[in-house]
Amino acid sequence: MAVSGDIRVLSEEGDFLLVDKPLDWTSFDVVARVRGAYKRNGAPRKVGHCGTLDPKATGLLILATGRKTKSIASLEVLDKEYDGIIRLGARTASHDTESPEYDHRDLSALTEEGVRVATAPFLGTRMQQPPMHSAVWHNGKRLYELARQGHEVKERKAREIEVYEFEVTAVRLPDVHFRLRVSKGAYVRVIAHEFGELLGVGGYLAALRRTAIGGYRLEGAMSVEGIVGEIARAAATEG
Repeated sequence: MAVSGDIRVLSEEGDFLLVDKPLDWTSFDVVARVRGAYKRNGAPRKVGHCGTLDPKATGLLILATGRKTKSIASLEVLDKEYDGIIRLGARTASHDTESPEYDHRDLSALTEEGVRVATAPFLGTRMQQPPMHSAVWHNGKRLYELARQGHEVKERKAREIEVYEFEVTAVRLPDVHFRLRVSKGAYVRVIAHEFGELLGVGGYLAALRRTAIGGYRLEGAMSVEGIVGEIARAAATEG
């Protein structure tokens, strides 16, 4: 796995690159930026990503280049770890900050102890329905495309996920800071929404940062521009 200080961006075999995805970038935006850097520097490569991050999430995104793109599936099945913030007392249609708040509720009856114990029911295996604002396909269209057209698909197929750890790290109402470790396919936005529903006040995901994918940590990641710079330097050296 390539990390800062040990990056083989021009390897013919390809490599796995750890990237810290910026806020408001899609995972494909990162892929396109890195792929473009290879092309501009005369070393075109296949580039793919392992495990989508929503635009409003930041943190660890693993890119695969060259022949390593054939190994993407082996990384997509790994557990994911996150730090984030759930904002209580309001809901949003997308379950995160991509859509506006509505249905504001009073939080005066909540206690820190009550917030902390509310994590317990989420641990273990559970069925989770993908949110309407997601990239899941339905009859040839992405769910988020249908959602933006004002349609709701009620028969969205639930999938089995597992929540291994759900720890409240700080309670500063309306914000609840948390750490989460989940299986492949888990939507943290849905967990945030369901957490607010369980507490009876509503809630949505106000911030999310992926800190690990399996044994690969955010601490070893580079910025997008850092990766682009490494590609340019490597091409200049080899040229």
